[in-house]
Amino acid sequence: MSSKKNNLRKIDPEKITAERLNGYAAIFGCIALVGAYAITGQIIPGFV
Repeated sequence: MSSKKNNLRKIDPEKITAERLNGYAAIFGCIALVGAYAITGQIIPGFV
């Protein structure tokens, strides 16, 4: 085992908020994709 100390980096609160909102947008997109597929039977409704 090495005796290195953990160097904790300070992360900007704006970046944490931006990443959290990005995650929420991704989850919303996945839910919208599943909903559109359940309703229409197509992954991209209206596209071929």
